[in-house]
Amino acid sequence: MFTGTININGTLMDLSIPKVMGIVNLTPDSFFEGSRTPQEEEVEKRVRQLLAEGADILDVGAYSTRPGAADVPVDEEIRRLRKGLAALRRVAPNAVISVDTFRADVAKMCIEEYGVAMVNDISGGDADPHMIDAVAYARVPYIIVHMQGTPQTMQQAPHYDNVVKEVMVQLAEKVRRLHEREVNDVILDPGFGFGKTLEHNFELLAHLDAFDIFELPLLVGLSRKSMVYKTLDITPAEALNGTTVLHTLALSKGANILRVHDVKEAVEAIKLWQMVKKYENEN
Repeated sequence: MFTGTININGTLMDLSIPKVMGIVNLTPDSFFEGSRTPQEEEVEKRVRQLLAEGADILDVGAYSTRPGAADVPVDEEIRRLRKGLAALRRVAPNAVISVDTFRADVAKMCIEEYGVAMVNDISGGDADPHMIDAVAYARVPYIIVHMQGTPQTMQQAPHYDNVVKEVMVQLAEKVRRLHEREVNDVILDPGFGFGKTLEHNFELLAHLDAFDIFELPLLVGLSRKSMVYKTLDITPAEALNGTTVLHTLALSKGANILRVHDVKEAVEAIKLWQMVKKYENEN
């Protein structure tokens, strides 16, 4: 497990204690209906709730990345983000914000106009050749997500000979390119659900500690995803308990950041996991 820090707007965030990233969806079609906040008053209410429950980071997105989601024009993504970030900043001017986008111009706008502190790129730099330049220039932490295909195609028969090895090899090449550009605060996300079958997802989770070799922070996004609700034959709305179980397993295998819809439950899982680790280390 990574036990160092990342630079957030000049302040070091200690990741030796796992952090919670609360999801703020500005889309009208996110896979989990309960997380959608397309209106400004809904954004304000959502932000207050997430921070009150203990969120360390707010991840704001305006482009639905659920399998088969429709493409969103760049001007519409920017419009949604400007509206949502303005509402967010009204109620939480000092919050640490991540923007969930794969477009360099969108990331640049969010950083320059709203003080966004990090970029969460589901394409890992593949969708926009200018993204790495933008991140390097802004000197903000960059989350590389592994994805096979695009949101429109990623679940059309994804295939791997060895999913853990292939994800690690592809992430290693992206890390090398980022370090060459002196992007030092790199966070890895193996991309649960992004171009992977249920079996691929569980194999990745089972071997999550293999990513320790990178000596980089590890983010996991498991919240209410299909690996929970399809396995249990329930709906995303019913998947909180299963999500919490997988979060606990991810923590035990080295996760530094949990990206979640439900902050309170994730914070509780971390506290209980920390207590176990405390006594484990004392004996």
